[in-house]
Amino acid sequence: MRLAATAIGLVLAASTAGAQTRGALAELSLEELANLEVTSVSRLPESIADAPAAIYVITRDDIRRSGAVTLPEALRLAPSLHVAQIDSSQYAISARGFNNAIANKLLVLVDGRTIYTPLFSGVFWDQQDVLLEDIERIEVISGPGGTLWGANAVNGVINVITRSSRETQGTLASVGVGTGRQAAAFRYGGSLRSDAAFRVYGKATHAEHTERANGTSALDDRRWLQAGFRADWGSVQNGVTLQGDAHGTRSEDRGSVAGFVLGRAELTGLNLLGRWRRELSTGSNLQLQAYVDHARRDENILFQPESDLYDVELQHGLARGAHQVIWGAGYRHARDEVEDGILVGFRPTSRSLNWVNTYVQDSVQLRDTLELQGGIKFERNDYSGWEYLPSVRLAWTPAAGQLLWGGVSRAVRAPARLDREVINPLGGNVLGGPDFESEVATVYQVGYRSQLAGVITWSATGYLHQWDKLRSGSAPPVFIQNGIEGPVYGLENWAAWQVWRAWRITGGVTAFRKDLRLEPGSTDIVGIRNPQLANDPDYQWSLRSSVTVWNSHEFDAMVRRVDSLPITPVPAYTAVDARYAWGVLDGFELSVVGQNLFDERHPEFGAAPGRSELERSVFVQARWSR
Repeated sequence: MRLAATAIGLVLAASTAGAQTRGALAELSLEELANLEVTSVSRLPESIADAPAAIYVITRDDIRRSGAVTLPEALRLAPSLHVAQIDSSQYAISARGFNNAIANKLLVLVDGRTIYTPLFSGVFWDQQDVLLEDIERIEVISGPGGTLWGANAVNGVINVITRSSRETQGTLASVGVGTGRQAAAFRYGGSLRSDAAFRVYGKATHAEHTERANGTSALDDRRWLQAGFRADWGSVQNGVTLQGDAHGTRSEDRGSVAGFVLGRAELTGLNLLGRWRRELSTGSNLQLQAYVDHARRDENILFQPESDLYDVELQHGLARGAHQVIWGAGYRHARDEVEDGILVGFRPTSRSLNWVNTYVQDSVQLRDTLELQGGIKFERNDYSGWEYLPSVRLAWTPAAGQLLWGGVSRAVRAPARLDREVINPLGGNVLGGPDFESEVATVYQVGYRSQLAGVITWSATGYLHQWDKLRSGSAPPVFIQNGIEGPVYGLENWAAWQVWRAWRITGGVTAFRKDLRLEPGSTDIVGIRNPQLANDPDYQWSLRSSVTVWNSHEFDAMVRRVDSLPITPVPAYTAVDARYAWGVLDGFELSVVGQNLFDERHPEFGAAPGRSELERSVFVQARWSR
């Protein structure tokens, strides 16, 4: 804690030194941020100040000033997320616990496209990225969103929303070099006609290998190439969007272990999404969205899947008196072919899966200061059949700038191939459970949000997830079953303080507990010590200071403290990052970013001695736009 106190002192001292100068800190004031329009809570535009949910918004300016190069790095800005780097390109990311490399209770979307894999209902983070300069905002919801977003939106929803191509006209180029990585990006935007615009982009990233505690290479050097486009016709209310991306990633040769050739990991993928929006004469609105997503992963040590996913969804919103109703329906089809790896295989090796859903939600204004929101989603999957996902929330505005809300929801994590059909190719007896059911959580939440004179904003949420049928094992012969239950409860707090016009401080702290236990009749010999269930920090906190000096100089610093991980033990650590940027000319910026400045190296996830340790690093970047 002495290191944390020293770091905080340095941050605040540097901030005080520059805060007395004149200059605009960011594009949005705290009052404007409090009224920022979000869509992830109710699928309709609403002010964040009125949204009855634990929602945190990472703005475009937050991302730029953080010095983040990849999407997972940008997600560190959300105090409700536990973002742990595993190696040069892999991350474990979750909210409210259950974090691991294949975390499966957090739904992640990019412009409405779900990016989880049906193999385990989680995200391969080393196969997901966007051009950060194109992001408008990232909406991070803690807690269930299943009524609108479906199964697997249990612990939270991350919605990455990119900018319209109309807002990214002209040319942008950036290049960066530093300790352990290099990056370059290019984007060009233009007009097709008076009501149509487009952009194209490309980016390349090289992450050099990390090292283990004994100084040996983790053999995780990665090179990433990605390109894409977006085109928009018409207006926001009446328009069409078409966008797509393609990427390829290749690791260094990882040699062999005990006669098994590991070789290189090669990851490829592409996606294409179309969205049509129409505002009807009745005052209602209609949206139709469809996308395809193809991914291939050649990695001998785990498994080698190739998958195709097709998704289509219709959404209709209408207002009638005091009621704001949204309803919709969707269909998703996925098919895959999986070759066995050294450690993991699937039987059957090929599978086609289907999901069908329909939902409705009504927000009714009971009084000027009281709103009731209720809804339900029915979703069918090929493993567990129909699931029902209801939610009820009540929001009260006792005074201007204040919101008190509470709610109860039922959320599920539906079975995936990893639960039902996984095998051990080496002849072990770990098998998918043919009778595995959905993991179920009944979630109670209460929250308070306030804004004081446009200077301080504050949000606090308390929650209880009552879990049933959590994933577990069994006594030999081992197979996967639903044998663990119990509560998970905690607090989430974050705040922002506009100290002066040129100085803003933001911070947050989260803390939670798990009281899990074996269900009666369970034969699990590992029990609640399973790393996939209980390897989470009891608390974490962060503090960020942003200062603008003389309009063209920026200084940002962030301190993060993460408690120790108990199951595969990782010591608690404090990370201090800082960024200095100089607007040399209009449209031309130079910046330098330092990470882990007061710590030579530390691990964030994984078991010793093979895990990676993250070293102190410096990254210098030049960005030009016109």
